[in-house]
Amino acid sequence: MRRGWIYGLQTISLFVTQFACFIQIIAQTGSKRYFFLLMIQTIVLISTISMFRMVYPDGNRLIINNMCMFLMVGMIMITRISYGKGIRQFIIASASIVIAFLIPELLFRFAFLERMGWIFAGAGLLILLILLVYGSVTNGSKINFRIAGLSFQPQELVKIIFVFFVASILAERKDFKSVVIVSVIAAVHVIILVLLKDLGSALIYFVVYLCVLFVATNQPLYFGAGLCSGAVASFVAYKLFPHVQQRVMAWKDPWTDIDSTGYQITQSLFAISGGGLWGLGLYGGTPSSIPFVEEDFMFAAIAEELGIIFASCLIAVCVSTFLMILLEAYKIKNNFGRLLCVGLAVTYIFQVFLTVGGDSKFIPLTGVTLPLVSYGGTSVMVTIVMFALVEGECLVRSDERYQAYLEKKREKINAGKK
Repeated sequence: MRRGWIYGLQTISLFVTQFACFIQIIAQTGSKRYFFLLMIQTIVLISTISMFRMVYPDGNRLIINNMCMFLMVGMIMITRISYGKGIRQFIIASASIVIAFLIPELLFRFAFLERMGWIFAGAGLLILLILLVYGSVTNGSKINFRIAGLSFQPQELVKIIFVFFVASILAERKDFKSVVIVSVIAAVHVIILVLLKDLGSALIYFVVYLCVLFVATNQPLYFGAGLCSGAVASFVAYKLFPHVQQRVMAWKDPWTDIDSTGYQITQSLFAISGGGLWGLGLYGGTPSSIPFVEEDFMFAAIAEELGIIFASCLIAVCVSTFLMILLEAYKIKNNFGRLLCVGLAVTYIFQVFLTVGGDSKFIPLTGVTLPLVSYGGTSVMVTIVMFALVEGECLVRSDERYQAYLEKKREKINAGKK
């Protein structure tokens, strides 16, 4: 309650920003359809914030507010680039939010999920193997699966399954034999992703496992050994896969081949620098000059038209979301819940790091999306589900506090009887 005014101010800022941006879009396009889209999106976001607060009063309001803010920024930029893609993104996000309302209660009630680690491991590997055999190639990577004309990316869903698997096993068993077995299974996940040429997801899986392993065992030796093995695996991948070599060379010096392999990153750098501190305004820049801008280079588009200050604030909100999830993990006494939150938090923030780092030439491009902001239905749905799972763990934390209160009360009653 003490932070109620902060959450209220945050919500007001969210909708003021949304309204101002859509007014500019309407002024630039002269189309009334954007006004109706603004109204519908506003209703959905207000309903999301209000319903989560009413249905789950013990949840974390900051995480939900931040989620809506990311969705708002993403829908503004995607709609500005492509109205059709903006509509599709909005529909998928709205459907995902409806599903997300059920997840916290289901996670709270289905305590048996924390004992299904090996089932999660098998399910994750099976999905990745099916993708390896039957997946379709997009931009050089076999990451899409098509059913009835609909395309989705199963490896995004497996991120959550993978975190459940690691958290479940390491919450119960931390002996050396168990760690070796879990490490081998985690390595198989990563190897399949490398064979799929989805190196961004492979990196995310690897880093998530290392972090969860370290938190579960508190053994720096495991973490150091993991980093060394990761470095060796990266070197081997560089030697074996030509597309990895191309990305590294484009990262080192994109200017030597600016019309080919270095085109994306150079256009991204031009966009970021061209926007300046305050941006060129919506429709003032040329984000469409960057190939796959709405998927892989959304940070550059935001920096160009909304400014480096706005883009930096967006990163700050990403970091605050990460820290808030870690804070929830710290408050949870249940080992599985704590490790689950840590895994979800690292999954989220490392994907942000890969996207922003790749767009700004801090690291080589990996082709992952900016969570909730970039275009991609599967990515948006999975990230919303991740945040809903954290809300579910907030219910677990609240129940733990209530049970502790009842236990203390019983102890006082028993002491009084004696």
